[in-house]
Amino acid sequence: MTTPHPPFGRFFLPGPTEVRPEVLDAMRKPVIGHRGPAMRELLAGIDPDLRALFGTERPVYVSTSSATGLMEAAITGLCGRRVLALVCGAFGDRFRAIAERCGRPVDAIRVEPGQPSTPEALREALRARPGRWDLVTVVHSETSTGVLSPVADLAAVVREHDDLLLAVDGVTSVGGVEIRFDDWGADFLLTGSQKALALPPGLALGVASERALERAARVPAASFYFDLLAFERRAREHQTTNTPAVSLFYALERQLGRIRAEGLAGRFDRHRAMAKRCEAWVDGLRATLDSGFGILAREGYRSPTVTAVTLPPTLRAGDLVRALDERGFTIATGYGDLKQRCIRIGHMGDHTVAELEALLTETGEVMRTALLASSAAPRIGGS
Repeated sequence: MTTPHPPFGRFFLPGPTEVRPEVLDAMRKPVIGHRGPAMRELLAGIDPDLRALFGTERPVYVSTSSATGLMEAAITGLCGRRVLALVCGAFGDRFRAIAERCGRPVDAIRVEPGQPSTPEALREALRARPGRWDLVTVVHSETSTGVLSPVADLAAVVREHDDLLLAVDGVTSVGGVEIRFDDWGADFLLTGSQKALALPPGLALGVASERALERAARVPAASFYFDLLAFERRAREHQTTNTPAVSLFYALERQLGRIRAEGLAGRFDRHRAMAKRCEAWVDGLRATLDSGFGILAREGYRSPTVTAVTLPPTLRAGDLVRALDERGFTIATGYGDLKQRCIRIGHMGDHTVAELEALLTETGEVMRTALLASSAAPRIGGS
């Protein structure tokens, strides 16, 4: 007996993202030999759509792994000396930690939560210690804070140095934000299937520049599974490096068709509209409920795919998330040190402004109830 799909439009985690039933159904197709002509045809068919998503004329790699795998590929394949990690949240720090675990010396430029990584800070660091680093890492859309860092500007600074590369985590940007890999001049950019692409978890996608491949050919301690040179070679042959999760590739094929039908410009507009609606909603909360509400990300650097909403001291994120769950809606608490200080709404993938509106209405009611309860609670020592 087939289990019916639950109603779409109630699951707003900032990853994994809700997946359309027809995309899930695509995974029921028969398994094929992954070295045969059917697999080559599948990979050749999705190649143009992948290049369009990444804004590149280069091959896009598809790895059966989480995005962390390609983050590790960036470190092990592109760092021959030392990493400089730009950290504006938990996932920027994850890039740093991967470098450390892989035995690469690493330094970090950290900013306060809600602030972006800036080209000015990067240029200052590079001028202060010339030649110290050969790889810079950055997160484009920081899932923990909702910050969108200016990758194009950061890449321009990196390009001022002949022996320096830039690796970008685009996990919550690819599929929801315009990516212009070739124009930006980045050297490696990766994403995961379960975020703005609105696919099940289990695939990572990435693209490398010619400069990156030249570096990968010189770095001696490359990974076997995450060998960028092997990814490049096999992608050009419309093959995978290792045994792929064929069923997930079927889902990718179906979803790329849906994205093509919507149009990339329309998809990006829809994501911006959802982010703007969240901003307006928070303004309304501040004006009508409590001045303690806000958006964590600095204005001008807010991600179109995830919004971190800061809460008044009287509210705890975990309580709000549980109350929404009882109403059939799913969002996330803050991440790490921000766990109880904010909630995170993932407005990405295939969600619409109308679906987001329903979530915001329910969330506002939950907040209003919680604030009334906190104001009515007796104060210890009060009269």
